[in-house]
Amino acid sequence: MTTTERVQLFVRVGVFLVLVFAGRFIFPIALSLFGGAVWGGLMVSALSTFAAAACANAIVARGWENGKLSDFGLGWAPESARQLITGFLSGASAAIVIVLLALLFRLASFERTPSTGSAFAALPLLAVILMFGAAGEELMFHGYAFQHLVRVIGEFATVLPVGVLFGLAHASNANVTGLGIFNTIVWGVLLGYAYLRTRALWLPIGLHFGWNLALPLLGVNLSGFTMGLTGYELRWRTGPLLSGGSYGLEGGLFTTAMVIALLILLPRLSPRREQET
Repeated sequence: MTTTERVQLFVRVGVFLVLVFAGRFIFPIALSLFGGAVWGGLMVSALSTFAAAACANAIVARGWENGKLSDFGLGWAPESARQLITGFLSGASAAIVIVLLALLFRLASFERTPSTGSAFAALPLLAVILMFGAAGEELMFHGYAFQHLVRVIGEFATVLPVGVLFGLAHASNANVTGLGIFNTIVWGVLLGYAYLRTRALWLPIGLHFGWNLALPLLGVNLSGFTMGLTGYELRWRTGPLLSGGSYGLEGGLFTTAMVIALLILLPRLSPRREQET
């Protein structure tokens, strides 16, 4: 890599990061000021992440590229819908398989929560919030800066460090554990690899969204967030090493095994598309 290429890389990635950090500071404040009590913690986090990431990608793509959605992985092609659906079904199925195994081996059971009734009426809103959250995190961690780094310094040199950053970004979540951070790092590697398979963000967005939506529907905490969506929760008869404890499935060994399985299966789920030069 020449000195000029290093400078260009530093400037582009640096501007992207500055815009992301600025957005992550400004948008939560704006949502709190204008939304008041309407915005919950999860909604503020998801929408501010999406807004910050979308603005950062749009600005740098307009400044250095053609200003199109395809410049940061959101171009729509005939295979995009298939990639999104494949990702969604794979992410949701991974969560369902873990819960079914826990029930089959009597490691856990469903129990009613103390709250009365069910919050299923909130499902459409929750699905929208989680979709924005998943898309926002993918744009932030696997959007323009990630894709530019892949082109300049290579796939392995980009995917693993960004996966580590993805995991560390969740280190402040409620009830997080060391295993939870490790699993989130492996998830970050999986999502980065999903981009490499397709050269688009639809597959990783689908994986991310499918997993995030399935967990609250199954009565499981999502990265430390308790939804109470169904009126039932999954109660474990084993320790947090398998269950993930209060952090949720992402803090347990079941998730470690499942994400590794998805990494192995991903080549079968989605054919690799080479980067256009």
